[in-house]
Amino acid sequence: MKQNRLGKSDIYISELTLGCMSLGRNKQKTKNIIDKALANGINHLDTADLYDFGENEKIVGEAIRDKRKDIILTTKVGNHFNAATKDWFWDPSPAYIQKAVKDSLARLQTDYIDFYMLHGGTIDDPIDETIEAFETLKKEGVIRAYGISSIRPNVIREYVKKSNIDAVMLQYNMLDRRAEEEVLDLLQKNQISVLARGPLAKGILSEKGKEKLADKHPDGYLSYSFAELRSIQQTLENIKGQQSINELALGYVLTHPAVASAVFGASTIDQLDENMSISSPLNNKLYSKLKELTKPIVYENHR
Repeated sequence: MKQNRLGKSDIYISELTLGCMSLGRNKQKTKNIIDKALANGINHLDTADLYDFGENEKIVGEAIRDKRKDIILTTKVGNHFNAATKDWFWDPSPAYIQKAVKDSLARLQTDYIDFYMLHGGTIDDPIDETIEAFETLKKEGVIRAYGISSIRPNVIREYVKKSNIDAVMLQYNMLDRRAEEEVLDLLQKNQISVLARGPLAKGILSEKGKEKLADKHPDGYLSYSFAELRSIQQTLENIKGQQSINELALGYVLTHPAVASAVFGASTIDQLDENMSISSPLNNKLYSKLKELTKPIVYENHR
């Protein structure tokens, strides 16, 4: 599988990333999924301290304990949580970041994190202090690189201007093209990679999309009505050729040169298999056709 450089760092990640949030708590099942992903060329795993209040990091740490050197490991910080009471609050302070990274290292059974991300962020945060905390961890060798997970254009622009981030994780798929309008070109210009989460649009852009749409999205998705989504799904069926709709969806986000990896989740081996055959980037004709099929939208509430 193709690997892409993460920003200006010396880290190279596979063009597909296994998002670990939905792996569950079955240790053997999790190990089987991760092992198969690695065997098929995926080297990048994405988790967060908040996922299942630390339990996700624990189960991932257990699964990769004997193969840590083969993996690029990402986790996130910023949600100050209490595992006992199952509540949390936003806390991007240096003190919390310094404490949280130690907790993550212990749960993940490792002494370093390849890529550490701020798990959110607002324009009212103490951004300079947060950046300083990440820079300190980088100098100490606790992390190799850092970035943010955010869809807020104003926050992203601040980090582009003030920090040495190597990547931004944001939601991006052919139905949610907001990032195209505001930040993808900016990030590419500054050699900051994009990790595209949600490339299948909650399963709507998959081979099982019709079922997902009927079961979970009767009112539509973002600015698309149910009828519009049905029409898009039918057109995708007609134009996909030998590819699956999953391949089209993953290929779409990977076609933009800013995107280093598409992040998808899997709770079963079957779901993993559905997403591991990709043809990327898409050819210009197909890419243009998919753009015509969908519509650009803008961020309205995330400022």
